[in-house]
Amino acid sequence: MSTLPVPQTDCERLIPLLIVNNIPQAVEFYVGKLGFTHVFTWGEPPEIAGVNLGKVSVHLYEGTPADNSVYFVVNDADELYGYHQSQGVDILFPPGDRPYELRDYAIRDPWGNKLSFGHYIQLKTPALPIERVEVPVRLEKRLAALLADLAEHKGMTIGSCLEETLLHTFEVLGEDKGVASPHTKKTHAYIQELKKKHGIDYDTHASYRFVE
Repeated sequence: MSTLPVPQTDCERLIPLLIVNNIPQAVEFYVGKLGFTHVFTWGEPPEIAGVNLGKVSVHLYEGTPADNSVYFVVNDADELYGYHQSQGVDILFPPGDRPYELRDYAIRDPWGNKLSFGHYIQLKTPALPIERVEVPVRLEKRLAALLADLAEHKGMTIGSCLEETLLHTFEVLGEDKGVASPHTKKTHAYIQELKKKHGIDYDTHASYRFVE
C-alpha cells in the first residue's frame, strides 16, 4: 500500500470545546464569573456558543458534561485569580510557582470542566554564584528616579534591575525582531505611568543628546 507524503500544514487557530448541558447558563458563568467575552451563540435552542479570553477562543458545546481540561497562559495569573476568587468560583488550587516555569492555579466550572490559568516565571534555581563589583554610574536624574521606582515595584535592588535589563537587551530575538525585554505588558504600562510621574518626555535615543 502506497503512502502519501506528510503535508506541510499550517494551523492558525486551536479552539477547545468544553461540554456543558445549558448554553445560556454557561455563557452567563464564563462572562459574568470568569471574565470572558461573549462572541456568538448558535442554534435554537442554543447548541454552541463562543467565548473569548483575550485573543483565545473557547467553544461551549451542548452535551453530556465530561472531565475536560484547558490551560490558559495569561499575562497575570495572580490578578485574574483575585477576580475569580471574588466571584466565588470553585478554586481547585491557588496560585503557585511550578517547576515547569509557570505560576498557575486551577478552577472547575459548574459542568466539571477544569480550567487552569498561569503566567511564565523565571525559576531562581539552580543558584548561579557570581562576584559583584562596584561600577561608577551617572544617570539622568529623572531616569534614575524612574529606575528606583521600577526596582521597588519589581521587588529588586537597583543593581539587580539593571542586570536584568542589560542581560535582556544583550539577547537578540532574531532577524529584524530586536532584542528581548525583561518586562511584561503590564510592567510596560506601569513604566509609562512612571515616565509621566517623573516628567520623562524624551525618546529612546535622547541619551546621545544629553549635555550637563
